[in-house]
Amino acid sequence: VHAMLRSQVPRACTALGTSALRSFVGRRTIATLPLCDHQPSAYNGPSLEEVWETRKKHLSPALVLYYKRPVMMVEGHMQYMWDEKGKRYLDGIGGIVTISVGHCHPYVLEKASEQLKKLWHTTSIYLNPQASEYAEMLTARMPGNLKVVYFVNSGSEANDMALVMARAYTGNYDAIALRNAYHGMSPTAMGLTALHTWKYPQAHGFGIHHALNPDVYRGRFSGPEAGQVYAEDVKDLVEHGTSGRISAFFAECIQGVGGAVELPPGYLKEVYPTIRKAGGLCVADEVQTGFGRTGTHYWGFEAQGVIPDIVTLAKGMGNGTPLAAVVTTPEIATAMKQRIHFNTFGGNPVSCAIGKAVLEVIDKEKLQERCKDVGGYLKAGLCRLYEKHSVIGHVRGQGMMLGVEFVKDRTTKEPAIEETACVFERIKDLGLVVGKGGLYGNVLRIKPPMCWTKADVDFAVDVLDQACSEL
Repeated sequence: VHAMLRSQVPRACTALGTSALRSFVGRRTIATLPLCDHQPSAYNGPSLEEVWETRKKHLSPALVLYYKRPVMMVEGHMQYMWDEKGKRYLDGIGGIVTISVGHCHPYVLEKASEQLKKLWHTTSIYLNPQASEYAEMLTARMPGNLKVVYFVNSGSEANDMALVMARAYTGNYDAIALRNAYHGMSPTAMGLTALHTWKYPQAHGFGIHHALNPDVYRGRFSGPEAGQVYAEDVKDLVEHGTSGRISAFFAECIQGVGGAVELPPGYLKEVYPTIRKAGGLCVADEVQTGFGRTGTHYWGFEAQGVIPDIVTLAKGMGNGTPLAAVVTTPEIATAMKQRIHFNTFGGNPVSCAIGKAVLEVIDKEKLQERCKDVGGYLKAGLCRLYEKHSVIGHVRGQGMMLGVEFVKDRTTKEPAIEETACVFERIKDLGLVVGKGGLYGNVLRIKPPMCWTKADVDFAVDVLDQACSEL
């Protein structure tokens, strides 16, 4: 029947797949989640209302909740989550790009349980095989001489330490990051961040300067030479906005919180020599793009054809466990010996056991290849929605790190804030949860667990199609 219907659809429509067929035959059906053999446990805890009230009383009021009426997730399995009522959702944001191999992945769970039964915590004052073995596994996946690991607990800590390390090694103070960047919420990381919504009006960011964001969609320049043109701004900033001597340059290869903004081709290849000539180190923030998520490469910076001096890691590294790291060369690492360095929970045996298991799963289940294949299939589906719905202004990203920007007008690019919020709410009702990003909150961030299948993609695209059609 499917083939017969396809033969009756105009050639231009056949690429739209199931959604187009539904429209053609005049029957819009509600998209159905792919089958899942996991049976969630019965939930017997406090109600959503009780948890919400307790949170209001005892947790920070600055913490953001998604949705007009919050969702309470109580169980997860691979790419799916369940609320307290037993409703299943397809996870399209992975706990803010943190669930990499899947919720409660059986192998990761097994390895965590094994270590929990042996030893929970020691700190680095004793030897323990987990941290050493994990560091060896991690650096084996790095190019060049990136062979030394400092374990910490979050991306903010990692970026904070990377700047400390760069200043200690170079003896220089000024640092450069990009506008629209997000590098964390510690005072130092907040200084590197360049989105006013994430910066408290307090003293922070001393010595940090922000170059033009090399955004080919909303920025000043586009086209094949955009990378080189934007790189000239960094050179100009070094010469006119700093002492001329730089400690570090920070960049995400695909900006996460900023709305999945990709660096133009060749940008870092132009910028890195400028920074090194000024005595600085080049830092790649791989907190969101690392571990194969972009599909074509294991690390996001590899797509730019460069090798950084320092790499910061977190989020998907621990698949939801507080685990992060700074990776650098032996020479740069020695700069930290000027003083004692210590991190209470850095290199925790349980966290490192989980980190090792995550690397093994990525390899065994070929998740980088899946990100390229399934992520490419997803991007193609989103691009088809772009052709259909004028409210979608831009589809961007790589692998399973994608963004869909909503605009009121494709020419003026005025952010469609209200429309984004409506789609965001509606797809949740239909069983898909994603993130929001960009300065104006008009970008849907689709960065799921890397175990998504093409059936999941079909469901997600159908749901987004329906929500956009209802605007």
